[in-house]
Amino acid sequence: MIEKLRTNDTLIMVAFTAMVLLGPIILAPFGAGYPDLLQRFAIFGIFAVGFNILFGLTGYLSFGHAAFLGVGSYMAVWSFKLLSMSVIPAILLAVALSGAFALVIGFVCLRRSGIYFSILTLAFAQMCYNLAYSVLTPITNGETGLKVLSSDPRIFDGVHEGGQLPLPSLLGLRMNDTWRGEFLGMDVQFNVGFYFCALLLILAFYISLRIFRSPFGLMLRAIRTNQNRLNYTGINTRPYALSAFVISGMYAGLAGGLMACTDPLAGAERMQWTASGEVVLMTILGGVGTLIGPVLGAGFIKYFENIFSKINDNVLSGFLDFLPEQLREVVVWIGGAFVGEGWNLTLGLLFMIIVIFLPGGLVEGFNRIIAWFTRPKGGDKATARVPAE
Repeated sequence: MIEKLRTNDTLIMVAFTAMVLLGPIILAPFGAGYPDLLQRFAIFGIFAVGFNILFGLTGYLSFGHAAFLGVGSYMAVWSFKLLSMSVIPAILLAVALSGAFALVIGFVCLRRSGIYFSILTLAFAQMCYNLAYSVLTPITNGETGLKVLSSDPRIFDGVHEGGQLPLPSLLGLRMNDTWRGEFLGMDVQFNVGFYFCALLLILAFYISLRIFRSPFGLMLRAIRTNQNRLNYTGINTRPYALSAFVISGMYAGLAGGLMACTDPLAGAERMQWTASGEVVLMTILGGVGTLIGPVLGAGFIKYFENIFSKINDNVLSGFLDFLPEQLREVVVWIGGAFVGEGWNLTLGLLFMIIVIFLPGGLVEGFNRIIAWFTRPKGGDKATARVPAE
């Protein structure tokens, strides 16, 4: 059954779709069923899936994908300011502009490979961050960030009248509209913004699946395996790598647009190198080159960020109330560096442990567990192969 699920694309899509759409119910027992966190799961899942198309298939490691994330956010907010509060044109424009931007950057950066490619993408991202932060303030509003105002001259909606700011909407439903229900005694929240992000995550995953199974995806794997050999055979690999780079950039722009749809604000901080590094961690933690791995990595990081970032010294002291006072103060002093604002230290430790013991990421861990439970009784002797005579 497990092997059939791995190779049957229909079963993969059905299982993935069911898990995503039932997210509010599945994650409620773990304290992760509220809309804001669910939206982040879906948005960064899209970001990581797109990054995996470039890094997982071609082997090109980009440290500049935050630039496309920021471009998508700014484009979506400008769509809200100038066109309409509808999320559909905002998403379409965010994806289109990010793709065009990725085409320009990719055309330059893909003239080099390896560490030189990574440095070039990082340099472009930092240039974009500085431009958004200081130079292009009439477009980006600098360090304050670009936000929606009631006085914005929206062509299709007109100037909003009323005390509250207009909110992004989809077919008349606002992104923050939420319906509450009860399931097995748990409070379950069904949010419009999450399900909009979830549907786009399912679509993004399906496109990624088709790329992985296509001849185009096979060519991208060949580039990762031995690009020089392909060049010696007369195959021009640059158009394939550039296509992967543009597709990956469009995924990042989609994620940035969704960030603006769920929270109509765009700031230069989304273009910082830390955002690019975060998606690299998500992909490696989940499993580079796997289909579901980047989504798992994104959920893993965002879930633990939500937990550890909310713990402060007082909360930690309450957890350790059973210890003697002096010992508790020492433990709180040491442990306080790994929670709250220092939760990235905990993330770093988790990353080191997973990379050392599970080089294939969380997907490799799940595969080991499944293999352990499904192996035939009798151990290795029962499955040992008889040598040919």
